[in-house]
Amino acid sequence: MSVRLMKKILKEQEPAETQQLINSEDESESPPASSANFRNPFDLLDDEDDDDGGVDQAPSGDNDRLLFSIDIRTIDLVQLGAKDKGNSWNESLEQLSIEDDSSHLEHVAPDTGKYNPTNLNGRGKVVKQCISSVLQVDPKFLNAENELRRIFGSKVVNSFEKGHQTGSSRQSRGGRRGSQSHRKTILVCPLEHWPKWDGSLSMELVETRDGISDFRYVHTSSYSQAQKAFESAKAVHDFNGIVNILLHHPYHVDSLITLAEYYKFSGEQQMSADCTARCLYALECAWHPMFTPLVGNCQLKFSCEINKPLFSVLFSHMKNMDRRGCHRSALELCKLLLLLDPDDPMGVLFCIDYYSLRAEEYTWLEQFSEQYKSDNSLWLFPNFSYSLAVCRYYVENDEHAKEIKAEDLKASSVDLVKQALMLHPSVLKKLVTKVPLKDRAWTSIIKHNFFSSDQTGTPSLDHLINIYVERSYIIWRLPDLQKFLRDAALSVIETLQNDGTYARDWTCVRKEAFSSEKNEYSHLLVSDFSDSVPTLPPDNLQNFMVDPRGEVPNDAQPANHRVQDLTDRNAIAVLLESMLPWINYGSGHDQPEHDEQANEG
Repeated sequence: MSVRLMKKILKEQEPAETQQLINSEDESESPPASSANFRNPFDLLDDEDDDDGGVDQAPSGDNDRLLFSIDIRTIDLVQLGAKDKGNSWNESLEQLSIEDDSSHLEHVAPDTGKYNPTNLNGRGKVVKQCISSVLQVDPKFLNAENELRRIFGSKVVNSFEKGHQTGSSRQSRGGRRGSQSHRKTILVCPLEHWPKWDGSLSMELVETRDGISDFRYVHTSSYSQAQKAFESAKAVHDFNGIVNILLHHPYHVDSLITLAEYYKFSGEQQMSADCTARCLYALECAWHPMFTPLVGNCQLKFSCEINKPLFSVLFSHMKNMDRRGCHRSALELCKLLLLLDPDDPMGVLFCIDYYSLRAEEYTWLEQFSEQYKSDNSLWLFPNFSYSLAVCRYYVENDEHAKEIKAEDLKASSVDLVKQALMLHPSVLKKLVTKVPLKDRAWTSIIKHNFFSSDQTGTPSLDHLINIYVERSYIIWRLPDLQKFLRDAALSVIETLQNDGTYARDWTCVRKEAFSSEKNEYSHLLVSDFSDSVPTLPPDNLQNFMVDPRGEVPNDAQPANHRVQDLTDRNAIAVLLESMLPWINYGSGHDQPEHDEQANEG
């Protein structure tokens, strides 16, 4: 029975009076259509005539005034009406949290109903349904080959795969080709030369609470012994010992992760991705029959040590998909990571906007920014602040979206990018350096006092800005977007010259949103969000091969020799391949490789 059919049956079995009670609650708690309470900031951007009674109206024709930059001191009057100006900044920011009005929510997800993020009593299930709906993973987009076929066409992909299979035919020799029957999985497609799944991992249900089932992985006794051997080898940096573990336990996850890291730093990206894919295959084969994470009703807590490898491997696989140009696949993996643990231990919230833009999922990104995490405002983060402006820019320039735009009440892309520049001005100087932006106008722009600094003085915010620039700078290399950003920056400078209070107001918002004196995101490495491929020189790579007795392997020269005297890193990679159980170079390991090549000829 499919999950969708099961949900339908359960929904039909709900008592009618319970459904009526929920409906009555929705009607009683929903704000009147004329109320200004808990407005979407996107709606505030375009509202110039709605608010009265203490709100300064912008003069007509004043196109340079930032629509969202109304006097911050009057936000509480706009939002709450009956409250005075003594409200704290926390309350003001809370009221600015993104929320869907009923009409917009019906347009996005007509089956999920509407919700009020400031009053969750008795309505938590509705909020969870909204979040689950926007994060629901489409399994067909998890397959990178499907996306590559959509991008390049089936003929090109099939031709590449045929050539790749010919080049790696040695891997499937030794009488094992076609003899392996692999499980069908959704995260990766197992290759035929992979070993058969050994069942060394499993999963158990921990508890079910509020309709969410919590699971965790379980090690068999043999896997636990392999894990102990891995910890011992890791403690003394014995890479040979880790490879030896894979000889007897080909699906030991931590050993495969270590091997993937070695291949990555040695420049063997394809072999690294292959090890990562094997990890995912093993972890998925261990899933509990009731574990259905794609629909949002199952979780694995990252705080549980035994669950952590799945998160790190999914994150690595996500970056591998990005390197292959499969941005939609990477986006689906972001959704999956958020569904597994909403606390976002891997920081995918700071790259999900990038993959959305690269995959051209503009409508989804706007829906996500409005529906996800009703207790905070994603637009306050630097990446969402700028990415939503880019998203709106592309929506406005989409010829097929003109009819939708006519009924759309959201702010224009110009208003959004001005808001981003006012909220996070230090991003601009970093972008000018990183992209780089070479137009002469940028020299005068970053000399302006408002844009002259690339630091905010807030550790958390500076760290998030570094992540955003490192991850998304490539988006701003398009000439159209550069002109779009330049014109907005010049407009902001002109606005500040006319009224300098805007800068102070946005500084207050920024300091309130990121008030911690410590870096709350120090666990997220900026390098993990980079599109550059890290490598190490051969002398450093020898550390992977150090024997616990301190002896240097026969295939390596002493570390104090020059790079030219060391064995080439690709040769080391080939040596490691020969030690893995799924690689077969012929009848025996001691057969010279050139003999095998001669036989193939």
